[in-house]
Amino acid sequence: MNLRWKDENAPKPQVRQKNGITWLSYPLLEQCPGIRNAFSTREGGVSEGIWSSMNLSYSRGDDPEHVTENFRRFAEAAGFDFETIVTSDQTHTTNVRCVGKEDCGSGITRPRSFHEIDGMITDTPGVVLATFYADCVPLYFVDPVHRAIGLSHSGWRGTVHKMAAATIREMQKVFGTNPSELLAAIGPSICQDCYEVSEDVTEQFAQTFPEEVHSRLFYRKPNGKYQLNLWEANYQIFLESGVPESQIQMPNLCTCCNPDALFSHRATGGKRGNLAAFLWIEE
Repeated sequence: MNLRWKDENAPKPQVRQKNGITWLSYPLLEQCPGIRNAFSTREGGVSEGIWSSMNLSYSRGDDPEHVTENFRRFAEAAGFDFETIVTSDQTHTTNVRCVGKEDCGSGITRPRSFHEIDGMITDTPGVVLATFYADCVPLYFVDPVHRAIGLSHSGWRGTVHKMAAATIREMQKVFGTNPSELLAAIGPSICQDCYEVSEDVTEQFAQTFPEEVHSRLFYRKPNGKYQLNLWEANYQIFLESGVPESQIQMPNLCTCCNPDALFSHRATGGKRGNLAAFLWIEE
C-alpha cells in the first residue's frame, strides 16, 4: 500500500498486513501489555464501487452482507472475535458511554440499545470498541495503570467542544484515571492543508482556544475561507487535560491526501464508505 505521510521523518503508525487486509496501529498505545489497537484501510474487503473494498459502515448504502463479511475478515486478521465489537452511532456530540460485555455485538450482530454516543470507554477485557471515520478525528486513550481504554470520534464540532477532555473526565470518574498516566493517539484524519472551513467555524475555535495557539490552529486565505488544523486542536486539548507531550501520538497521515488507501468524504464528495478505529483489551 502506497501511503503519503505528512512528514517522512516524524513517527508513523505501523502498517500491518494479514490475509490480504492492511491496517494501521500505534506502537505507543501497545506499550501497555494486552492492549491492542487498529485502524482500517480500504484494502482487503469485498465491497465494490464507491465502497471498494473494506467498507465498515451499514449506513452508506452498501450491501449489508458485504459489510458484515468485511467486519468478519477484519476481525480475524486483527485478532479479535467479530461478535465482541461494540459500535458507536456518532452524532457529533461529546457524549461518552461506559460499555461492557452486555453491549458486545451492538450495531453489528444486533441493534444498538444506546444512541447519540461519540465516545466509549471500558475496562473489560474482550470488549472491542469501534468508531467510524472518513476525515473526522479518531481519539485513542489508554490508561495503563487501571487497564482501561477509551475511543472517541471528534469532527470539528466534537473538537471545538473538546471531546478529548470529555472522554478523559469520564475515565477519571469511572476508573480513577490520572491524565498524566494516559497514553493517547490522534488517528488518521483530514490535515490542515485539505480542511477548508468558513469563518463562522474558525470563530468558534477562536473563542474556545487561547489566543497564543490561534496561529497554529487556523489561517485565512485570500478567498476569505480558512484552513483548520484539527490535529493541533486535539493535541492542545490533550495537553490542557494533563496528558504529557511525550505520551501523545500524532497521526502523520491524512485521509484526504490518500483517497485510494483511505476513505475521505472531502476527496470523494461524499461518495464513499467508512473506515473504523478499534481498541480493545485482550482476554
